[in-house]
Amino acid sequence: MAPDRVRIAAHAKLNLLLRILAREAPSGYHQIETAFALLELADELVVTRTADGGSVTLSVEGGADLGPVDDNLAVRAARAVLAATGQKFGVAIELTKRIPVRAGLGGGSSDAAAALHAVNALAGDPVPRHELLHFAARIGADVAFCASGAAAAVAWGRGERLFRLAPPPAAAALVAVPPPSLAVATPDAYRWWDDMHLEPPPRGPVVLDAAAFATWGSIGRLGGNDFEVPVFGKHPALRALYERLAATHPYWVRLCGSGGAMAAVYASERLRDDAAMMLGEKQQRLIKTATRAVAAPGPEAYSG
Repeated sequence: MAPDRVRIAAHAKLNLLLRILAREAPSGYHQIETAFALLELADELVVTRTADGGSVTLSVEGGADLGPVDDNLAVRAARAVLAATGQKFGVAIELTKRIPVRAGLGGGSSDAAAALHAVNALAGDPVPRHELLHFAARIGADVAFCASGAAAAVAWGRGERLFRLAPPPAAAALVAVPPPSLAVATPDAYRWWDDMHLEPPPRGPVVLDAAAFATWGSIGRLGGNDFEVPVFGKHPALRALYERLAATHPYWVRLCGSGGAMAAVYASERLRDDAAMMLGEKQQRLIKTATRAVAAPGPEAYSG
């Protein structure tokens, strides 16, 4: 019997590296090369079956302004599965928001992936995983990874072509979230990059070795995030935050996705906590978390 209510965590993601390879014409979409990993930091969705066939309602705890309900990625994901299963029931989504918005941590994408799996579970799992991944790819660039069940992966295209990796060891992490005035919308970040590159820059040959993702020290040597130059150019305060975080001597530090949060990974919780004490929270909010070495669990029946 399919459950009537499920709970699922929607974990934040990190881009271990991010390269913009080409701009598609005439769509304007960008081809990227990136590597993903998961954080323990997560939103939570509780999804309940309702009698109103095909309807989706959303309530949010956590104070985040997520914009119009119809534009919400989790709502779109739920509707996609309901449509595929004949709209025999509706769902009510209760979203507890912990991942900062417009931070580059993939919170909306992860919520959408979680909603795909949750609504499918309420329907008795009739939609196979490969079809859920097709839904995910149509919803958003990072949704496919978040829905894949992988703890780490290299991705190409718009992020929908994935090669699963053995994840690096779980490690202490610190996320520095700038004030809302420094939040970065992904379309803006791509436009700033486009303004700097009327033609995509030439790329030399590269061999991505799976062993290079085995330790955080080696990951730190893989390369950077192509969004850092345009985003830091528009927001010098974000460059200053990056430099302060890098000065705490982490294994790895990067702009998160298209920004504007920063993340750093440390050799121990003590070093992370020392870094948090050095930075303080007068100019940014700090989130102590850790990277995950295992995939995110799927939905579980919930009676709370």
